[in-house]
Amino acid sequence: MIPVLIKFAVCTAIILYCGKRVARYGDAIAEKTGLSGLWIGVILVSIATSLPELFTGVGSILFVNAPNLTVGNLFGANAYNLFNIAILDFLNKSGPLLASISSGQLLTAILSLVPLLTAVAGILLDKQAPYLYFANISLFSALILASYIICTRIIFKFEKKQKTIKELSKEEKVLFKYDNISLKTAFARYGMAASAIALSGIWLAYIGDDLSGILDVGQNFIGNLFLGFATTLPEMAVSIAALRLGAKELAVANMLGSNLFNMTIIFFNDLFYRKGPIFAALTEKHIFTAFIVTLMTITVISGMVLKPKRKTGIGLSFYAIALIVIFILGFYIDFVMGGK
Repeated sequence: MIPVLIKFAVCTAIILYCGKRVARYGDAIAEKTGLSGLWIGVILVSIATSLPELFTGVGSILFVNAPNLTVGNLFGANAYNLFNIAILDFLNKSGPLLASISSGQLLTAILSLVPLLTAVAGILLDKQAPYLYFANISLFSALILASYIICTRIIFKFEKKQKTIKELSKEEKVLFKYDNISLKTAFARYGMAASAIALSGIWLAYIGDDLSGILDVGQNFIGNLFLGFATTLPEMAVSIAALRLGAKELAVANMLGSNLFNMTIIFFNDLFYRKGPIFAALTEKHIFTAFIVTLMTITVISGMVLKPKRKTGIGLSFYAIALIVIFILGFYIDFVMGGK
């Protein structure tokens, strides 16, 4: 047991370190190539920090043959990202974090539910309609990818009329400065960090499979709890750095954008899973985790809509307390009722 936990700790440390570098140099590439604005927080940085989820998923499919491990990781990562918003709220000493966030973030939070609920529909309906696939790729996987593309387009078109693009661009200039980094250097360092994450993600898939056997719990639970934690560390590190420099929009956009993208990874997993549509191999236990993520997303949305003026006496806003309670209770129930 101890050797596996040591390997998990080492792998987690590598993912955290390289994840931050991927976000940094991915953003440098965006700056050098002229991309900016909302694409930094919701698209580019969130995708960069989601690379651990992507490569852990590929490793789980190709080398461990554990589709429930990778999908559990994705649902768990989304729950951790929303839990991290509660941590960011505690660290934001000027008042409730979500009270000062723009309306574009509200739209992103709402739309992040679209690919999530599409994945839930796939888990529920695929076994009842096994013919809904082409070339071993489920129709629901294709719908998840399509929903991501449509949602990001809706967000971008909306933000062209709002202040968030300008706000994120301003925050980006404060947070990221790359005058001393050439485009060639940025590409090289991004590639090195991404390669390290790819190898670590494959290693993490093996570690997750070992943990599942040693702890005698389901792969979905290991993916939710352990892998979800490890693969969301880059998002958390980048968002804390952004918050400390006053870049609140970017800090929240990274979390919400990552949740929007994470479900899309199911499509890529389905590409590599050659035994059939991936949804046909998934347990319905994932639906409970999806319910927890949905409930936490609604809590974040309520915080943005209600915009509380002050925190409670323990330094947390009401929505942050609710996020923590839902998160802890959700994983406890998942372990007691569905983890084994």
